[in-house]
Amino acid sequence: MDVPFIREIVVIFSLSLIVLLLLHRARIPTILGFFVTGVIAGPSVLGVISAGSIESLAELGVILLLFTIGLEMSPERFGEFRRTALIGGTLQIGLTVSLVAVLTLIIGFPFNKALFLGFLISLSSTAVVLKVLQDFHDTESPHGQASLGILIFQDLAAVPMILTIPLLAGVSADPSSIMGTLLTGGLVLVGTLASSRWLVPRLFDVVAETRNREMFLLTVILVCATVTWITSEAGLSPALGAFLAGLIVANTDYAHRAQGTILPFQEVFLSFFFVSLGMLLDLGFFLSHLPLIV
Repeated sequence: MDVPFIREIVVIFSLSLIVLLLLHRARIPTILGFFVTGVIAGPSVLGVISAGSIESLAELGVILLLFTIGLEMSPERFGEFRRTALIGGTLQIGLTVSLVAVLTLIIGFPFNKALFLGFLISLSSTAVVLKVLQDFHDTESPHGQASLGILIFQDLAAVPMILTIPLLAGVSADPSSIMGTLLTGGLVLVGTLASSRWLVPRLFDVVAETRNREMFLLTVILVCATVTWITSEAGLSPALGAFLAGLIVANTDYAHRAQGTILPFQEVFLSFFFVSLGMLLDLGFFLSHLPLIV
C-alpha cells in the first residue's frame, strides 16, 4: 500500500531533527529551524515535499496555538487584555498605516497602492509572534500580553481592510454586502462569548461526569472546531475564532485539563506550519532581488 503522506512526514521530521540539533548549538530559536527545514525540503532545494500536502496540517497547528493561548486567559486578565488590544492595536495599526502610506506617497506611489501597502505592513503573523514569545517564555510577561492583544486586534482589523481592498482597486462594492459581513461578524462574536457563560460550561459538566478521557478530548476539539468554523464562515479570521474558543473553555472549571490534553497536538501540528512557510520561499527570486528586499 502506497502512503506518500507518511513518507513526507518522515522526511519533515528527519530534516527537522537534524537542523534543530545543529541550530540548537548556536542557540537559534526552533522556529527558524523549522523554517530552514521547509526551505531545504521545498521546491527551491530538494523538492521532496509539495507545500499543498501539509497545508491543512499547518493551518490546524495555528488554530491549536491560538486555542491554547485563549485557554490561558483568565476572566480577571481579560479586562486588562481588552483595554490593551483596543488602545495598543488602534495606535499600532493607525501609526503603521499612516507612516507607510506617507513614505510610499513620497516615493511616488498612487494613494490607493500606498494605503494598501500600509494595510499589508501593519499586520503581523499571529502564529510566528506567539511561537517566539513561547520559546522565550515571555507569553505571560507584560510585553507578551500587550503583543497578544495587538495581534488579536489585527485579526479583527483585517476584516474592514479586506472589505476596503476592492474600493482601492477601483471595483464598486455593494454597501449591503459590507454591512452584512460586519453585522454577521458582530453577531458571531456576541454569540460565542455568550455561550461561554451558559452552554459550554454545562456541556463540560456533563462530559466530566462520565470520567471518560476520550470523550473529554472530543468535546475540547468540538468546541474549538465549531467556533473556528463559525467565525471563518462569517468572514473573520480562523485564528480569531480559535482564540475565542479558548476563551470560552477558559471560562469553565476545566481549562487546565483541556490545555494539558491539547498541548501535545498543538506542538506537532504547529511545526508543520513553520515548515510550510519555509517551503514557500523561492530562493532564486530571493537571491536575485536581495538588494531590493534589504
